[in-house]
Amino acid sequence: MIMPRANDQLLLPVNPLFVAFTLLVAFALNIVPLGRVPMLPDFVALVLVFWNVHQSRRVGVGLAFFFGLLMDVHDGAVLGQHALAYTLLSFFAITIHRRLLWFTVPSQAVQILPLFFAAHAVSLVVRMIAGGMFPGWQVLLAPVFEALLWPIATWLLLAPQRRAPDRDENRPL
Repeated sequence: MIMPRANDQLLLPVNPLFVAFTLLVAFALNIVPLGRVPMLPDFVALVLVFWNVHQSRRVGVGLAFFFGLLMDVHDGAVLGQHALAYTLLSFFAITIHRRLLWFTVPSQAVQILPLFFAAHAVSLVVRMIAGGMFPGWQVLLAPVFEALLWPIATWLLLAPQRRAPDRDENRPL
């Protein structure tokens, strides 16, 4: 029999409006005009992966494709560049979500780092095929920063779902 870890707590169901709000906030963070800094983390990718891992039935590949098209239109990139990267990222996040949840949050960050690298590599390859310029080697830092932000994102995005400690001695949950 598989037993859950002792430090896990039961979470309340997620509010769909909260999921939509977090995705819109991540999109807003991505479109803040900070100049052309290739090492900035992709907040939409981070939040999409988080919700694909924790709520894979509510946030899927279609929503990732939609936000990818929004990012393509905003960046003036090749139409489909971010959409392809986010779609592949979401697909692989959904593929590993059951296994990933058994690990601690820092271990999860290490395991999703290759997903972030792959998404940035796909986006870079599409940009280069379309005749774009290479943004520099600093682009390799963006997936690292996204993985470093994973524990913070996990803490923030799961906060509304956490239960208050219940002192009722008659109920085990």
